[in-house]
Amino acid sequence: MKQFYFLYFLFFLIFQSWAQTSPSVTKYDLKKKRLLIQASSIYLYNSNQGAIDVDSSVVLACKAYKLPVSLTYDEGFNDGSYLIGKDLIEKGDTNSVKRLLAKSKGEDQIKLLIQLGNFYLFKPGTKPEDLQDAFLYIKEAVDSSNSLKLKKWQHQSLLLLGKYYFQANNQPEGKKYFSQVINECRKQNDKLGLADALDAYGTLLSNFDPEKEKTLQEAISLYAALGLEEKRIENYMKITTIYFWTGRIDEAKKRLYQNLIDLRKIGFTHQQFAETTIVFIELNQRNLKSALYYALKSIKRMDAEKDYTLGDIFYMRLGDVYNTMGHSEEALELYKKSIEIGQQTLNSGTWYKSFFSAVTALSLKGKNKEALDYINSMTAQYPPKIVFDKMSVAFIKANCYNGLKDNLQTEKYFKEMDYYAQQLTAPETFREVVYEYTLMALFYANTNRPQKAKFYTDKVFALCKANNKTYNSEVFQVLLFKIDSINGNYKGALTHFQNYKKLSDSIIGNTKNKQIEELKIEYETKNKEEKIKLLNDQSKLQESELQKSKLLNTLSIWSLILLLITIGLLYNRYRLKQRNHAKLELKEKEIKHKNTNLRHLLHEKEWLLKEIHHRVKNNLQTVISLLNSQSAYLDNDVALSAIKNSQHRIHSMSLIHQKLYNSENISTINMPNYIRELIEYLKESFNLGQRIRFEIKIDPLELDVAQAVPLGLILNEAITNSIKYAFPDDRSGMIFISLEATTKNRYLLTISDNGIGIDTDFSGKKINSFGMSLIKGLSDDLDAEFSMENNNGTILKIEFSQEFPINQKS
Repeated sequence: MKQFYFLYFLFFLIFQSWAQTSPSVTKYDLKKKRLLIQASSIYLYNSNQGAIDVDSSVVLACKAYKLPVSLTYDEGFNDGSYLIGKDLIEKGDTNSVKRLLAKSKGEDQIKLLIQLGNFYLFKPGTKPEDLQDAFLYIKEAVDSSNSLKLKKWQHQSLLLLGKYYFQANNQPEGKKYFSQVINECRKQNDKLGLADALDAYGTLLSNFDPEKEKTLQEAISLYAALGLEEKRIENYMKITTIYFWTGRIDEAKKRLYQNLIDLRKIGFTHQQFAETTIVFIELNQRNLKSALYYALKSIKRMDAEKDYTLGDIFYMRLGDVYNTMGHSEEALELYKKSIEIGQQTLNSGTWYKSFFSAVTALSLKGKNKEALDYINSMTAQYPPKIVFDKMSVAFIKANCYNGLKDNLQTEKYFKEMDYYAQQLTAPETFREVVYEYTLMALFYANTNRPQKAKFYTDKVFALCKANNKTYNSEVFQVLLFKIDSINGNYKGALTHFQNYKKLSDSIIGNTKNKQIEELKIEYETKNKEEKIKLLNDQSKLQESELQKSKLLNTLSIWSLILLLITIGLLYNRYRLKQRNHAKLELKEKEIKHKNTNLRHLLHEKEWLLKEIHHRVKNNLQTVISLLNSQSAYLDNDVALSAIKNSQHRIHSMSLIHQKLYNSENISTINMPNYIRELIEYLKESFNLGQRIRFEIKIDPLELDVAQAVPLGLILNEAITNSIKYAFPDDRSGMIFISLEATTKNRYLLTISDNGIGIDTDFSGKKINSFGMSLIKGLSDDLDAEFSMENNNGTILKIEFSQEFPINQKS
């Protein structure tokens, strides 16, 4: 089971890396840390396509996030509280653990025995002697727990013994111990113990074993009933992997989208492993919009979390999307970035695939000579180590030489590819192997060697049968079309070319239409020749019969006439149906064309509106800058204050246009975010520090820009007044801001402070205050009810109706 070629080196690095956990992981509790290990290790195992085993994937994930490997395997007996010997095990100091074991008794002794068994059983690069040591400690743990009659430790030691037999490739014996624990837990109605036993057993089963899905599904149901959401999600991901590898891609994709929802609910932010798998599936299904969305989302998530662990994976996947969309230059840059990250950080096995993709991007641009130079320099510096990479290098070289029309070199590297492909029997590499054999067969078909083309085509069919899978692609249909064309099977060739047409995303051009028409003509000509031959035979027979009887002659003539009339009528109906079908196809194309134009117009309109908001925001910022420049030439405090107030008012409007530009929704403003940013701006502008604090309570509300602008100006005026006048002599205080619903589509904005208060008598010159006049005028614009009172400070209330009630999700 242990096949990970660099585990010996990895073993020494792991314990050093535990000293400091990755910052993005410290926010997680023990359950979420274990979920992170599972999410990342499942992805690493799948993406490496059998090059590493499950245990090696776990080791790699733990190294990436600086977490102890033991977290994966000690779940049944490590709940985060103090565990004797745990710190020594994590450091790899087994000698100290053994000395501690000699002094321990009872339950402590069992805990140490199980930890030592775990350590040796899942030790990276396990040797036969490690497995033997693991067995001795596990067996002693079983005996000790039986003698003390401790059910929990009996079950834990038996489960570990079952894992040992699976590691030792004795699955029937391992299954016996798992079944014992499962049956005992069922009898005792121990739901948690049963769930853990089913989880441990199901995880070890092959993805192609039907019992695995059933076992894990029962574990999911039990974890859900127990409220253990992290464990439920973990097992849900394992079943998703089963669907992926057994060809149920649509069901796997559906579960991946559900997995994202589940992870958000529990506050688990490392969602990029599910997202990048969605990108892979959507890209293969030619859903480029969804693929691009989630590829970009993975990159943005890394930037937001400042967590670039395994970043080479996500840059490579975004490069794949750009490459498929025809943006090979951008794709090449992303592949190079993936390679750079992979070389400088942890080798997840991905950056070497990025190197392959970079060569492909160059080749697609017709730069085959440059691609060959690049691949030769890279393989000289970083030679491929595993069989899959060696096969891929040979295949890429063959394609580059094929692009240069060098058939001798092309065939040489295709044969080298075939040599390595024969060594890959894991089902995880099936898709790549059959694709490369398809290209090899197509090369022989294009160079007019039909026997070799058929030989490698038959290999594709044999691999499909051996793996109980189907394979279909555009290039495979082109291959079958070529072979049938060479063999003169024009009907079969036509069928395969039409299948290729269905699989192709682009509209068939004139050249392809011409090919189909030529095939139709060849096929129909051959059919007519056969019919003419048949009619001639009938004619000769009729002539011989004419000599026997005039009556038979007459009957034959009339029969022929009736036959021709029937054929004519049938042909006429056929032509009518063809014409009607052609008209319908033409109308359908027109409708599709119009729909495409409408989508383009809508997209352009949205971008135009965003650009307008962006420019308005820039213009307002320019005005603020001009006012700031003007203030440098003023000595009058009143004028300076007026300019400062004007800058605040303009910023409140500029912030709205900035929000509209950055938001997907270009017509409404998210008020909680907007108000909080406005307050932060005012705090920084007045240099408040901790002297004046704010208490904010804002209901989720989206407002049209026509209402958001007046409200922003009112908030600016009211808060500015409180800051400037409510707390004289540098007093401390609080400003309270709330925006809440009173009734349906009716909202109350309250701005209050606990300062010295304000004279609510608006007579005399106070009513002429520009700020107060502005608030009252803006309230009138909103058709709002305005009130102000003095109650242990100033309280200002604005009650208004939402002008355009909308669905908040729209």
